[in-house]
Amino acid sequence: MARVPSDRAPGEPFGPGLALFADMLLAGLLTTVAALPVVTVPAAFAAASAALRESATGGAHVTAAGYARRLRARLTPGTLAAGLPGAGVMAPALALLALGALTVGLRAIASPYGPSVRTALHRSAGDPRGTLLLACAVLLAVLLAWAIPLLVPLLPGPLAFAAAVVDLRSAGERA
Repeated sequence: MARVPSDRAPGEPFGPGLALFADMLLAGLLTTVAALPVVTVPAAFAAASAALRESATGGAHVTAAGYARRLRARLTPGTLAAGLPGAGVMAPALALLALGALTVGLRAIASPYGPSVRTALHRSAGDPRGTLLLACAVLLAVLLAWAIPLLVPLLPGPLAFAAAVVDLRSAGERA
């Protein structure tokens, strides 16, 4: 029986065409996972493109570690904003808007009168010091989560306490 010629490298289970297909599937899976927090979509696709470009030109196969290395290199503020016009102005404005939304949302959820965004907005506007204190607590929680990710499961407790104390403080000032 005649042997069919093979252009596979020793120890490689697939030919070059199927290996590239497998790399593409792995890059697609890794990109899907990396793009779950929507703001990372541009960086995730850029990392996948770089990994697949290297694989197609005869470089190394796509690996999770190589993909993660490329993703970390592309996770910069410029790629997170996707190079959109006005990103330099909009990024701080969106950060302040997100901080305000988190503060009002936390105040709405912690309200003793039931979760109501309208009530939380009125209470936030009526108590600017309390809103500022709660915003500082949210900022501190975000910084702690960024600096020490192991604390993330513990952070809801202090945030709930901060929201409750702000409500108690504002009720005490009214009395």
